Amino acid sequence: TEGTLFQAASLTKGVSSAAIVSLAQEGFVSLDSEINDYLTSWQLPYNSLQESEKVTLRRLLSHTAGTTVGGFRGSRYTEPVPSLIQILNGEPPANSPRVVVDLVPGSRFRYSGGGYLVAQQAVEDVTGTRFEEFVRQRVLQPVGMDNSTYEQPLPPQLLVQAASGSYADGTAVPGGHHIYPEIAPAALWTTPSDVARFLIEVQRSLRDQSNVVLSQDNATLLVTEVKRDYALGFDLWLIHGHLYFGHSGANDGFRGRMVASRTSGYGVVILTNSDNGHLLSDAVVELIGKREGWPGF
Repeated sequence: TEGTLFQAASLTKGVSSAAIVSLAQEGFVSLDSEINDYLTSWQLPYNSLQESEKVTLRRLLSHTAGTTVGGFRGSRYTEPVPSLIQILNGEPPANSPRVVVDLVPGSRFRYSGGGYLVAQQAVEDVTGTRFEEFVRQRVLQPVGMDNSTYEQPLPPQLLVQAASGSYADGTAVPGGHHIYPEIAPAALWTTPSDVARFLIEVQRSLRDQSNVVLSQDNATLLVTEVKRDYALGFDLWLIHGHLYFGHSGANDGFRGRMVASRTSGYGVVILTNSDNGHLLSDAVVELIGKREGWPGF
């Protein structure tokens, strides 16, 4: 139904980035300060690659900080769930490697969900608030995303609304879905309508028609390229001279895609509960774009 919850996977990154930029907008952090200046409960290991270039929030959110660990498989319901610091350190029961810097910060784009975890820890240390509550206060509640949450695992009252994920061969994901303690890059449970509300808010801010989350300048920053067609939590596309922003997402059993115009008020959000869902979402996006006469479709 319209209220069914799906795992948004990496679509989460755009929402997380908006929340973090709103914190910078109010002067609590700088997007260009050394990240270890904000980290108190954990420190990003320092090495010679960081001698001349800093790891910053801007670089972490744009996948240009040189940090490792691309994505995460989450935890099955039968497995213990690691803490954020255990994931950052690659310590059991974490199932991903330690997050470190192995490229000169700022030198290139390389997708790093691990970098978003570093940003998450910095936000929690600065605000003293768990990241899921921080985003609820900063984005979900103000935008009216009433069917969305970063809570992992889902509380029992929301489990009844959740879609069950499926592998590519049609078999069900054990337990229906994985738990993602990797909150900032992958944890959002949401509906297509709620994601659309978020994209519309960004579009309205870009036109200086709303500042519920971000000012026009900071909304513009959110969708301005840093490197290789990537902004802060968003992919960017230039199609026949028309700018679009969005993201795709892939958690075990779930696939999704969001696309929105940078200069006009249209867009589309597709969330599916299948590893084959990208085939459906890509086709639906193309059909809608063609039907509505979007440039480049």
